[in-house]
Amino acid sequence: MKYNSENLDDTVLKQLYKNILKPRLIEEKMLVLLRQGKISKWFSGIGQEAIAVGVTMALNEDEYILPMHRNLGVFTTRKIPLYRLFAQWQGKASGFTKGRDRSFHFGTQQYKIVGMISHLGPQLGVADGIALASKLKNKNQVTAVFTGEGGTSEGDFHEALNIASVWQLPVLFCVENNGYGLSTPTSEQYNCKDIADRGLGYGMESHIIDGNNIIEVYTKVKDIAESVRKNPRPVLLEFKTFRMRGHEEASGTKYVPQDLMDTWAMKDPLMNFQVFLKEQNILTEEDEVSIKESIVSEISEHLEVAFNEEDILENTSIELNDVFQNIKYQEFKQNKETEEIRFIDAISVCLKQSMELHNDLVIMGQDIAEYGGAFKITEGFIDLFSKDRVRNTPICESAIIETAMGLSIAGIKSVVEMQFADFVTSGFNPVVNYLAKSYYRWNQNADVVIRMPCGGGVAAGPFHSQTNEAWFTKTPGLKVVYPAFPLDAKGLLATAINDPNPVLFFEHKALYRSIRQEVPTDYYTLPFGKASLVKEGDKVTIIAYGAAVHWALETLGKNPNISADLIDLRTLQPLDTEAIYNSVKKTGRAIILQEDSLFGGIASDISALIMENCFEYLDAPVKRVASLETPIPFAKQLEDQYLPKGRFEADLKELLAF
Repeated sequence: MKYNSENLDDTVLKQLYKNILKPRLIEEKMLVLLRQGKISKWFSGIGQEAIAVGVTMALNEDEYILPMHRNLGVFTTRKIPLYRLFAQWQGKASGFTKGRDRSFHFGTQQYKIVGMISHLGPQLGVADGIALASKLKNKNQVTAVFTGEGGTSEGDFHEALNIASVWQLPVLFCVENNGYGLSTPTSEQYNCKDIADRGLGYGMESHIIDGNNIIEVYTKVKDIAESVRKNPRPVLLEFKTFRMRGHEEASGTKYVPQDLMDTWAMKDPLMNFQVFLKEQNILTEEDEVSIKESIVSEISEHLEVAFNEEDILENTSIELNDVFQNIKYQEFKQNKETEEIRFIDAISVCLKQSMELHNDLVIMGQDIAEYGGAFKITEGFIDLFSKDRVRNTPICESAIIETAMGLSIAGIKSVVEMQFADFVTSGFNPVVNYLAKSYYRWNQNADVVIRMPCGGGVAAGPFHSQTNEAWFTKTPGLKVVYPAFPLDAKGLLATAINDPNPVLFFEHKALYRSIRQEVPTDYYTLPFGKASLVKEGDKVTIIAYGAAVHWALETLGKNPNISADLIDLRTLQPLDTEAIYNSVKKTGRAIILQEDSLFGGIASDISALIMENCFEYLDAPVKRVASLETPIPFAKQLEDQYLPKGRFEADLKELLAF
């Protein structure tokens, strides 16, 4: 292996050596502990250490790195205390996830490291968000994100690179091409000569780097990073390397031809660099022994600390309290001056006032800038707040949600508009696996609101009419808001934006221009978890949200003799169970009306909660009324048949007659 150490002094070369040696020695110890059953799993990076170490040393300490599970060298080069890493791998409290996630699935703001999740792809978009924050704040910083050649087959890779290129974000996309995605060789993973070739398609600079040559990695990445700080842009880096052990230890390497293993063994990044340093009289035998003894001693000392730490004790209260970042609700009271506005106007005004209150709040979505969005909610916003903060996005729901997560990591709030709630399926993974779980896993909040224009009654068919709140109410870590009136929509959206946790904010499209109400003109908030008692009675409790509240009002208007409590839930997570129970205990009957199809909807959970907590007060079985168990159809007569609006009156009267 040829090394060009020109312009590198001996101090840097020795530090490169120490930094590449340390993860190797740790790994060798971990493999022993794995066989002893003292750690549960290990993803080896032996043979690839030069990439993690070289990239990390090339970046400044205040620049974010998003590593993978083979990049131990990132963590050690950033000087994370070893006992914390060892505790993390053993699931102990002084680790970074309190035993809630394993190995390298964690992040740390202190060391500017954001770890991966098992789905690989999302961190690429997260890097976009961190880099966008750097660009918006004029920090002149680089963000480096790692993936393997297998991960480049995921859609997130395409979306993240496309966004980075369109927005000229300062991201180094570091692809460790180690020959195999678990057992799948590159010939079955992609059909181009080099992954770096893809840079051309994205209008992106790209480089191929010998990933086993520590000096080449360090010097080339350092030069590129310095250039990107001055001229922000994304760069695709393909590091050619090889994984000398299995995907994880249990999988082995039998699928790799022995001659290939032998060839790459000769290219060992540590051994070759060590020989080079000795040949250049930079590293003596005494130096080598001394450095190794020092690292081995550090490993032993920190292992003892980790082993002596008590195992985590079960504590349900702590677990439940760590799902969301705790916040004290900040009340902004309603002013007396009001104006009659539509539901859609309430959303638009709140967004505008929130942009004024939070001077770095970013709104992202398809066609939301000059065009003003599919429903014209952000029309005129770029004139008020600039295109930096009101950002048109490519059609890539997944990476935009990931970008929002990255903004949050960098301290910036964001609102993402799904053009239609149906389209969130294209970004489902980052919502339920990244946004929802980050705070629980490593105390990193996701300060993101996803606006979800939803619902039927507008003859838009199966892909523009769904009300899919139940996909998210069952996912711990997400808040779900679903207002029915303009006044509530404005106040709850303001609270959602203030909340540092991820919020799915559902807006029924059929209400946008059909419902009007007197709404306070100034900025105000409304609390989550507090239902609204729309009508008061004593014979039956009607529980609804969204458009269903208006269907219930219409039914009660036709039947003035029915004395009912009508509860508008307003927020589904958190859910105001107290309001539900108090009403049911008073009336003795409960009927839940939802627009979603019946099975698996939130009505089922509310029904179960009533049965478990109010059974002795009931005079009749709890009734659920919902849409048919079909996709939502397009033709008006079929859509009317699908929706529960036309069936609710009969079901309500049947319950009252029980």
